[in-house]
Amino acid sequence: MDRGPFDADPYYSTDCDSRLWPVATATPDQTEPDTSRFNPAPSQQRVVTDTTADDAYGGFLGAIPYAFRASGSRFCRLYVVVGTVVAGLVTLVFALGVVTLIGRSVGNPGGLLTSARTFYVVVALFAVVPLLAPILSVARRHRHGRTDARYDRAIAATGFLFVLSLYLGLVASMPPSFELDGETVTRPAAEGLFAPVIELLYAMPESAWPTVPAAAGAVMLLVHRRYR
Repeated sequence: MDRGPFDADPYYSTDCDSRLWPVATATPDQTEPDTSRFNPAPSQQRVVTDTTADDAYGGFLGAIPYAFRASGSRFCRLYVVVGTVVAGLVTLVFALGVVTLIGRSVGNPGGLLTSARTFYVVVALFAVVPLLAPILSVARRHRHGRTDARYDRAIAATGFLFVLSLYLGLVASMPPSFELDGETVTRPAAEGLFAPVIELLYAMPESAWPTVPAAAGAVMLLVHRRYR
C-alpha cells in the first residue's frame, strides 16, 4: 500500500523534533571492540621488560658473571671461575714482563723495545683469548636463547684442556739449563707416572712449544662447531 506524505514511517521516530533522523538502537550483538591485544596489561609489560633486561649484559666484563648465572652446568660454572682466574694471572704476568722489559731497555733503541713489547702482547693474546673464548661463547648462546647443557659441558672441557696445554707448553719451552738470579738452574728430571709425557715434551724443540696450546685451541674450535 502506498503511504502518503504524512503517514508514519516505521524507520523514523514519530517525535516531531526528530522525525527526519533515524533512531539509533543498540542491538545485543553490538559490543565494544577488544583492544587488549594492542594494549597489554601493565603486569605483562613489566614481565617483558624485566626479561629483556636480564638477558642483556654490559660488554666483555659483564659476559663473565652472566655466563656463570645462565649456565645450568656446574662443570661449566667451575670453568668460568678457573678460566677467569687463569686469564687474569696470565695478563698480570705479561704486564709485569712488559714493565720489566721497559725498565731494562732504558737507553736502548726504540725499535727494539717496540718489537719486544709487540711480541709480549701477541703471546698474551695467544694465551688469554682461548681461555676466555668458552666463557664468552656460553654467554652469547644463552643470551640468544640457545640453552644446551651438553654444549656448556663440552666447551668447558676444552677450556680445561687449554689450561693444561699452557702448562705443558711451558714444560716444553724449558731449556736443559738456564740462569735464574745469577745462578745456573737445571730443569728437573722426568720422573713419576707422567715421565713419558715429560720426556716427550723435553724432546721437542724449544721453539715448537706453541704447537701444544695451538692443538688444544684447534680441539676447542672443533667442539664448538660440533655442538653449535
